[in-house]
Amino acid sequence: MKIEIIDEIGNEDSRALGELLTRVAACAGRDELSREDWEVCLTLTDGARIRALNREFRQVDSETDVLSFPLWDRRAGEEATRNPETHAILLGDIVISLPRAEEQAREYGHSLRREAAYLCVHGMLHLMGYDHMNDGERAVMRAREEELLTALNLTRED
Repeated sequence: MKIEIIDEIGNEDSRALGELLTRVAACAGRDELSREDWEVCLTLTDGARIRALNREFRQVDSETDVLSFPLWDRRAGEEATRNPETHAILLGDIVISLPRAEEQAREYGHSLRREAAYLCVHGMLHLMGYDHMNDGERAVMRAREEELLTALNLTRED
């Protein structure tokens, strides 16, 4: 597996999160796919950049916490897009707003590490076909997020 972290923030918090988010993405991908031949790119950015991406790709002109750009709809039975050099499955890209994660960590009363890990798991599950457009999908996705965070020992008390 290959997990690329792009740090557009470049501060102490963002640098410290790189190792954690690599571990979180690896756990989610391995656990969900039961394979290691995949790649994902995760970008830590600011509010202005994620707002611009949200506007461009979702036509929503507001800041958000995480965006996912899947390249493979495995639940629809699509053939996976593969890296022509490594033949690894290209899952897609995840973009996390670090300032938004910091706000939400304060709001929910847990650490930035826990919030960033949650957003990473959330994004990874979107890349692997999960959604939360209705109550049933939302319940399944939330349960899966909590399973993965618990497996990583990242509780709400963290």
